[in-house]
Amino acid sequence: MRKANLAQLDPTGLKVLMRVDFNVPLDQQVVSDDTRIQAALPSIQHIIAGGGSVILMSHLGRPKGEIKPEFSLRPVADRLAELVDAPVRFARDTVGPDAQARAAELAPGEILLLENVRYHPGETRNDAVFAAALAKLGDVYVNDAFGTAHRAHASTVGAAEHFERRYAGLLMQKELDHLGGMLAQPARPFTAILGGAKVDSKVDVIRFLLDQVDHLLLGGGMVFTFFKVMGLNIGDSLLDEPSLTVAEGILEQAKNARAELVLPTDIMVSTEFGDAGRHQEVLATDIPDGWQGLDIGRVSSQRFREIIAGSQSIFWNGPMGVFEIDLFARGTRAVGEAIVEATGGGAQSVVGGGDSVAALNQMGLAGGVTHVSTGGGASLEFMAGCDLPGVAALSDA
Repeated sequence: MRKANLAQLDPTGLKVLMRVDFNVPLDQQVVSDDTRIQAALPSIQHIIAGGGSVILMSHLGRPKGEIKPEFSLRPVADRLAELVDAPVRFARDTVGPDAQARAAELAPGEILLLENVRYHPGETRNDAVFAAALAKLGDVYVNDAFGTAHRAHASTVGAAEHFERRYAGLLMQKELDHLGGMLAQPARPFTAILGGAKVDSKVDVIRFLLDQVDHLLLGGGMVFTFFKVMGLNIGDSLLDEPSLTVAEGILEQAKNARAELVLPTDIMVSTEFGDAGRHQEVLATDIPDGWQGLDIGRVSSQRFREIIAGSQSIFWNGPMGVFEIDLFARGTRAVGEAIVEATGGGAQSVVGGGDSVAALNQMGLAGGVTHVSTGGGASLEFMAGCDLPGVAALSDA
């Protein structure tokens, strides 16, 4: 994924229109987690240090083309101002009079954050008029928002098309280097671990990785759909009924695929969702009626550990169980610890997806992997071999 990046851009005297991912959680209109803001700082500081100014575009939440005060980026501008040693301006609109005036006045070394691009209905439709209005605000285009690169929106695709050169920001380039390198030339054995609730959200990446990796380990709620196809009783466990035929096709594909498809052989089950019910470990073949599976069992956790320990490239997306509850966090912890240990031994590891990253952070393991991806859906689509519109829109190196 060799795209033009900030190393090829001299920002001196330029107003850099940059898409960032400032879709951060707010608590009483105060940023409660600034991880995504921090992730964009290297690109922002690089441009400012090089004599340019930065006009930042981002969405926050899903206002669906309407102006809703609870989705304003004003609190984000306030937090950004605390993190950078540069003036931070805020535009009360995206392409209206305030944005135009503030962009025109912006001096080198200054930062302007536009109001939520999703306040405008043209953003998610990639409306040509809205995209052109965004483009008029800057002299050069940069995309540093990998987390939105799988969306063909005005700020990620349409606006970019108005510039002769379109650059990847430092965070975007880091994502492309790690994910692209893992697919292009992985050190082997290459193991992928996929979890989460439903098959339909992972079907493309499962199908693609079956012929790319050496081991494909499945956990989380989606395994019960596969068990159902295999004729096993799943009790009250989660069933993605619309995906039964898809799961059957995946099991058939796996028979002749490069990868060994590994499903759990034992399950932690409970009489109810939560930690108040009775719980026990059973074989995957022996899930009782009225019980539901909430984690992989000890034997499966150990087997997953052993496969990961012998791997040189590792990709993980999705927890093995309901890790938010301690009783059902063992499988997810086992995977996270095994990845950290393998990474310490020289393996390359990439973790993508909100829940996987949350689990790493909860367990204090995030610092032990090679790369934590900032894009859940984007990293999944990338690892499914899909072209991401926001990446395709950038100039080749």
